[in-house]
Amino acid sequence: MNNIDHLVNDYYRFLREKTLVAAIQGSEWVEISTPFTDVYNDTIDIFAKKQNGDIILSDDGQTLRNLELSGVEISKSPKRKSLLDSILLNYGVSLQNDELSTKATEQNFPQKKHNLISAIAEANDLYVLAKHTVASIFREDVKIYLDEQENIIYTPYFISKGSVGLEFTFDFQIAYRHTEILIKAFNSINKFNLPHFLFTWDDVKQVREKQTQKQVHGLAIINDEKREVKQEYLEALQNKGAQYILWSERHKPDNLKLLKEAA
Repeated sequence: MNNIDHLVNDYYRFLREKTLVAAIQGSEWVEISTPFTDVYNDTIDIFAKKQNGDIILSDDGQTLRNLELSGVEISKSPKRKSLLDSILLNYGVSLQNDELSTKATEQNFPQKKHNLISAIAEANDLYVLAKHTVASIFREDVKIYLDEQENIIYTPYFISKGSVGLEFTFDFQIAYRHTEILIKAFNSINKFNLPHFLFTWDDVKQVREKQTQKQVHGLAIINDEKREVKQEYLEALQNKGAQYILWSERHKPDNLKLLKEAA
């Protein structure tokens, strides 16, 4: 087991230790505090209650409230509403009375909880659509970048099941005859989302390679235009066998080759 394996295991241990559950006095709801953070660097909290044999999961409307406080009013912009709808559809999450919610059973609770947190995290990225900031999220820029390349056919929002039984979503998948590339677009990369990507890619890689008999590559495309990317993050990707493209260097021949050499 190398150092990166230890980091991934530490990440899972961190998730377990930092996930706190507390009953809400005088209510049927239970609060689940997660280690993930929102646009204000507060923890993402979700709420759960049993109802007619199901488990209802909700963000209690906090996601849209935070977006409105940052200047993003979803209801007043068809573009923003379309982006949010796309995110929610991808994770099977509903929007009801400004709350993000989903329904689970005891059997699929881990997957549904994972989906809701993922939807909240991606919805938080919509804050970049606030006034005086860029007009599209980074994933859309990556999509345009892929569209510019010749002879590349990709699948957006690619979903695949890993060995632990959970389904994971990658921003794009490029399939060739003998190889496959799973792509994650990082508007920013940090100590939370990097281990998550390394784990999900490695976990899905094991299953996909058995299913397809293809080599599966992991590729991180990282936005470095307004922030410096720590070298330790890039080394972690390399040590785990994943590849990366810095956005500022996306047109360099070696980086373009990463998208096509697997053909």
